[in-house]
Amino acid sequence: MVETVQANTGERVEFSHTDKWYFPKDKITKGDVLAYYQRIAPTMLPHLRDRPLTMQRYPDGISEQGFYQKEAADYFPGWLARIEVEVKEDQSSQQQVMANDEASLLYLVNQGMITPHIWLSRADTLKHPDKLIFDLDPPKGNFELVRFAARELRRRLEDLGLAPYVMTTGSKGLHVAVALDEETEFDEVGAFARRLAEVLSDEHPQQLTTAVRKDQREGRLFLDYLRNAYAQTGVAPYAVRALAGAPVATPLDWDEVGNSDLDSQSYTIKNIFKRLGQKEDPWKDFYQQRASAAKAAERLVSIFLVVPPSPHINRTRFYP
Repeated sequence: MVETVQANTGERVEFSHTDKWYFPKDKITKGDVLAYYQRIAPTMLPHLRDRPLTMQRYPDGISEQGFYQKEAADYFPGWLARIEVEVKEDQSSQQQVMANDEASLLYLVNQGMITPHIWLSRADTLKHPDKLIFDLDPPKGNFELVRFAARELRRRLEDLGLAPYVMTTGSKGLHVAVALDEETEFDEVGAFARRLAEVLSDEHPQQLTTAVRKDQREGRLFLDYLRNAYAQTGVAPYAVRALAGAPVATPLDWDEVGNSDLDSQSYTIKNIFKRLGQKEDPWKDFYQQRASAAKAAERLVSIFLVVPPSPHINRTRFYP
């Protein structure tokens, strides 16, 4: 049962329609989702704090059409943290909310938010990401290929002096992420992510690709580096996904990637606390492992200048 909480102003956050079915086939109510987020908040909030978020809202549960909302609604209470962000397309701006504490998170969930998607940068350094993500979704349900891509990314990222972490997305695949030192702007970080994806796809042309168009992938896994851009988001660690079973985006240890029973929806709001009762959040120290994307990009070029590349690699992608 969810308990009412107090905002930092002393106001109480009231919960409504807690008996509404949010996941009707799984007998999971809005109250159950609120109770989940209240219980997970101490573990989840460090991953959310000071980040603009996009709300994926399902006010009538997942059996009805949901929608994404970026801009803070006029009726949101004054105590809910906001940040003015530039809308890149037309240089206008809008206010977006942040879930910096338990009351803020639960207020947004009470508004029908099932899944928070967070920026890769924080409020005080919006154009300088502190997180880089590769999104790995399986082609035709081939999760073994996702494992392969994740391990290859880990190998290369560690070669470049970065500390890679991995999590299920709760949807189809895995995210491989690294913490950055906020010294590098999005354009440079995105270019580095693209170059690394190209290196891997050229090393493994039968398994991996950077082809954006699906009809050009031919059963290969797309190394999706495209989230590494201003105002793009990634699903928050421990977010509930609006899918049958209420799966949860779950940080993993690297040895778990080799578990043949693992898939992206292995953990749900019904079993995640059993897991956390047996082990700490594998991403607990994520932001203590920050490194320079600029130095990693320099190392990437240096490696391919010194080490003979695979015969598949097109060197002109990396050198004039």
